[in-house]
Amino acid sequence: MNRDDLERRIGARSFARLLGDWRPPEGRGLADALADRIRLLVLDGRLPLQTRVPAERELAAALLVSRTTVAGAYDALRVAGVLRSRRGSGSWTQLPEHRGGGHLGPFAPLGDTSLFDLAHAALPAPSEQLRSSAAAALHDFDAHLGGHGYDLAGLPVLRAAIADRYTARGLPTGPDQVLVTAGAMNAITIALTALTGPGDRVLVEHPTYPNALQAIATRGARAVPVPMAPQVDGASAWDLELLTAAVRDAAPRLTYLIPDFQNPTGALLDAAGRERLVDLARRTGTPLVVDETLAELALDTSPVRPVAAHGAADSPLVLTVGSASKIFWGGLRVGWIRTSAPMVRRLAAARAPLDLGGPTLEHLVVARLLPEVEAVAATRRAELTAARDDLLTRLAAAFPGWRPARPCGGLSLWIDLDEPVSSRLTVAARRHDVLLAAGPRFGLDGAFERHLRLPYTLRPDRMAAALDRLARAWQDLDRAAPTTDVEPVAVA
Repeated sequence: MNRDDLERRIGARSFARLLGDWRPPEGRGLADALADRIRLLVLDGRLPLQTRVPAERELAAALLVSRTTVAGAYDALRVAGVLRSRRGSGSWTQLPEHRGGGHLGPFAPLGDTSLFDLAHAALPAPSEQLRSSAAAALHDFDAHLGGHGYDLAGLPVLRAAIADRYTARGLPTGPDQVLVTAGAMNAITIALTALTGPGDRVLVEHPTYPNALQAIATRGARAVPVPMAPQVDGASAWDLELLTAAVRDAAPRLTYLIPDFQNPTGALLDAAGRERLVDLARRTGTPLVVDETLAELALDTSPVRPVAAHGAADSPLVLTVGSASKIFWGGLRVGWIRTSAPMVRRLAAARAPLDLGGPTLEHLVVARLLPEVEAVAATRRAELTAARDDLLTRLAAAFPGWRPARPCGGLSLWIDLDEPVSSRLTVAARRHDVLLAAGPRFGLDGAFERHLRLPYTLRPDRMAAALDRLARAWQDLDRAAPTTDVEPVAVA
C-alpha cells in the first residue's frame, strides 16, 4: 500500500450522499443491497479507486443502519475484490481482477479516412469564413515580417480580439489579461508548469478530459478525482458539497474543472454553482483552471456567463482556458488563458521552456475569425442540435438497453451501456473500422467500463453507416478479445 492510498478518502456523510436511495424493497437484505450499490459506484467510477471508505461504525451512523449491516456489505465487497483491507488501517476501493477489457493508450496519429472516427469530438472547419479570414490575414502578414516573430504572450491584435469576446460575454477583459497559447492543451500544460510541481495534488472531476489527466501525470502531479453526481434522467451534475470537502481534505495545489458542457458528461454548471466555485477558490487560496473550450456550443440553453464573471474578473486564482479548436477548427492550434494581468506575466515566464510563442499567421487568422464567432456559432448550433437529436433517435432504435444523457450543449453523448464492456466494444468496433473512445479513457484506474462517449460530429450519412457497423460490433461483443493489440487512438 502506498502513500497515495492513505491520502484519498471519503467521509461518512459524503459517502451516504453518494449512495443515494440504496435501500432495497421488502424481502431483500440490507447488507446485500448496500454491497451492490457500492460495487456499482466503484465500477461506474463515481467512487474513485484507491479511496479509503469510512469505518463500519461511522458509515452505520450516517446511514442509520446497524454496524452488522455495514460489516456484512464490506465483507461481501472484499470477497468480490472491490475492497481491500489492512488491519488497523482501513479499507480501500479497487477493481476486481479479470474485469475484462484493457483500454487504449494515449496518442497515435491515424490518417485512414476510411475509418469512421467516433473518438474525436471535433468539427470540420467553417470553410467560407476560414478562407476569407486566411486571405485577409495574408494581407496583415507583411507588417510582421520585419520582426523576429517570437512573442510569449501572443500577437497584440489577437489578445485584443479575445479580450473583446470575453467582454461581450459579460466578463470585462483587457488584452493584458490574455495569454495566447498553442491550443487548449498547451494552455493547461502552461498552467500546470507555473502552478504545480511533482507530487502536488490536482483536483479533477471524475470522469474528465483524458488529455488533461495525461498532462497532470506528465507533470508528476497526482490527480484527485471528485465524482460527478448522476441525476434521475441519466445526466450528471457537480456535487459541490463533495467538491468542497475534497478541497479541504486533499489541499490540492490546483483544481481543474469543465463547467460548460463538461467533457464527457455534457453537464452545465449554473450561475449559483459558479459563484460557489469562485468563493471556494478565494476562501482556500486554491487556483481554479476553468476549461471553457466548449462554452460557445450551447444548444438548448442560453450560454452561462464565464466563471470569472462571478466576482473574479481580476483575480489570479481563476484561470480560464479557451480555444479556437471546437468552435472553429482544430487545425488552427490556437488557444488562450484569461486571468489577471500579473498572472499572465507569470504564465508567460513559465512558458519559455515549453515554447517561445505561437505561429504569427495562425494568430492573424484567428484574430480575423473571432469577430465572426456569433455567425459561425449560430450555424454550428443548428447543425449540432439536429445531429444530437438524430443520434439519440438512432441509438434508441438500435441499442434500446443503452442510456444516453441528453446534453444541452457540447459535442458528444455520455452513454451508460448497462454492462462493463466499454473497452471490449472499442476493440470490436475497431474491427469494423469504427474508432471509439472507451469510458476508461476519461477516468482513473480503469473506471467507467460501463460508459462510452459518442460524438455527434460526423456527417449524417457517415453517422448512419458508423452506427450500422457499431451495431454489428455490439452483436459480436461476445467474440471480442478481453485485451487489444490495435493501435492507440487519440481523443479530442
